[in-house]
Amino acid sequence: MANPPWAEIREKFQAALALSRVELHKNPEKEPYKSKYGARALLEEVKALLGPAPEDEDERPPAEDGLGAGDHALGLPAEVVEAEGPIAQGAVRLAVIEFHLGVNHIDTEELSAGEEHLVKCLRLLRKYRLSQDCVSLYIQAQNNLGILWSEREEIETAQAYLESSEALYNQYMKEIGSPPLDPTEHFLPEEEKLAEQERSKRFEKVYTHNLYYLAQVYQHMEMFEKAAHYCHSTLKRQLEHNAYHPLEWAINAATLSQFYINKLCFMEARHCLSAANVIFGQTGKISTEDTTEAEGDVPELYHQRKGEIARCWIKYCLTLLQNAQLSMQDNIGELDLDKQSELRALRKKELDEEERVRKKAVQFGTGELCDAISAVEEKVSYLRPLDFEEARELFLLGQHYVFEAKEFFQIDGYVTDHIEVVQDHSALFKVLAFFETDMERRCKMHKRRIAMLEPLIVDLNPQYYLLVNRQIQFEIAHAYYDMMDLKVAIADKLRDPDSHIVKKINNLNKSALKYYQLFLDSLRDPNKVFPEHIGEDVLRPAMLAKFRVARLYGKIITADPKKELENLATSLEHYKFIVDYCEKHPEAAQEIEVELELSKEMVSLLPTKMERFRTKMALT
Repeated sequence: MANPPWAEIREKFQAALALSRVELHKNPEKEPYKSKYGARALLEEVKALLGPAPEDEDERPPAEDGLGAGDHALGLPAEVVEAEGPIAQGAVRLAVIEFHLGVNHIDTEELSAGEEHLVKCLRLLRKYRLSQDCVSLYIQAQNNLGILWSEREEIETAQAYLESSEALYNQYMKEIGSPPLDPTEHFLPEEEKLAEQERSKRFEKVYTHNLYYLAQVYQHMEMFEKAAHYCHSTLKRQLEHNAYHPLEWAINAATLSQFYINKLCFMEARHCLSAANVIFGQTGKISTEDTTEAEGDVPELYHQRKGEIARCWIKYCLTLLQNAQLSMQDNIGELDLDKQSELRALRKKELDEEERVRKKAVQFGTGELCDAISAVEEKVSYLRPLDFEEARELFLLGQHYVFEAKEFFQIDGYVTDHIEVVQDHSALFKVLAFFETDMERRCKMHKRRIAMLEPLIVDLNPQYYLLVNRQIQFEIAHAYYDMMDLKVAIADKLRDPDSHIVKKINNLNKSALKYYQLFLDSLRDPNKVFPEHIGEDVLRPAMLAKFRVARLYGKIITADPKKELENLATSLEHYKFIVDYCEKHPEAAQEIEVELELSKEMVSLLPTKMERFRTKMALT
């Protein structure tokens, strides 16, 4: 192999690798794949110099048999067959070229040709796939086929390739364990071969990529538990091997926190978010080979990722507060002191179990990094708040991240994101109000919600943002509705409420009616006709709006008997609508069981009350 052709082959191969690594933006604008095509030409030359595939390859399954034809795609155990002798060595070198040609074609968006080369690579290596010379290349070829089939949305085929790679890695590490050759080493002279430490680093990186792609496939297949497990393992391995880009790692960890939040695993969610903060703080301080963003994009991307991580923290605070509210509220949504006492008694048990739970959870980092993550965690509770002071701490943390998120997600350019952040801010005030015992202060919290939501309605085009408009209209109406209820409760404690309080209650009532009516009007067709059948997505809010409008008309305070009778009639009309609609559409009754029962009662009681009122008016 020391003859001139072999030196020429090595030289051409190294030149092809160098061209393959040229970033696309460094090519001419009209020829973005110029370097890729140059690399391809050199690889084809190397392939020609290597000669045809060894003769005994004919005994192996043909490439077009694809998945299922050979055990390589099914993850079945392989036997150790070393790639020794000229035939085997020739097959392996040819497989390396087929692999690089496959990746090259995929990079230039020629997927079918890329697939063909990668399958040829697998066919050439199949016999030797568990050997030290070939295992890394085989896994990389399968990983790339997994990605290719995933992009074609053939997820089960992608899953088969990637799971086969995982099984092969595990079998190799169990039965052999020594660091395998990197594919490029097949074209290096002995004195330039990689050290074992570098081989190990590269092989572990290949396996980390395998886990990363599997996490995405499982997510796509809605196997969320499995996807989270693989994502967590990927992130952990990236830290262990110092093979990560801080921005990308941080956003992936923050995104993983959302899975744990939805599962109400707040300790794990807090750990992911704390780790995201710490690693995000490394941006600009370290550089890794995985950096892919052009330099000019980094400031924009940096601020975007910072805003996205902030939004994940907001969800953490909000969900933890809302979960606490659900645990402690009675059947009318007020604080149940007995439930609160029960949860206080459970708090000691939760704290006692903390260490056991922490040991079971997957932890990120070791040494100084672990200490830095713990320092962030210690400032944030993962336990449900049980009183106003504990709730306020979480609220303030959430509000801090609201301001941080709004720095990037501004109304100009990020309309939907900005509105969602403002809605989360409103929701934070709403849930904090639940913990507040002073009714006047609760009113002020709802007033803050209205102050941040009403300007959004002015700025939004209802034609383009119909659904968002409806959400905000309903939320503003509900805030006014809650304020009115609180003012009525305050007035009930007074012996003789003055005219100012009465006027305030009526104004709040009027504002709530206005926004509920705007919401209901948005459901009308272009001819202003209310639908006979309300869509499933808006059925419950529409029925709630009708119920609350009925209740609001019954709460208007007036000294005019004629006006009061009109209000009662309007109230009855809305209660009757709910009852009649649920009779025609029985499925709707399941959405508003409590409100339907109350509506039936009012439909029965109000006519009698109105008749008594008329009799009284006639007598006076």
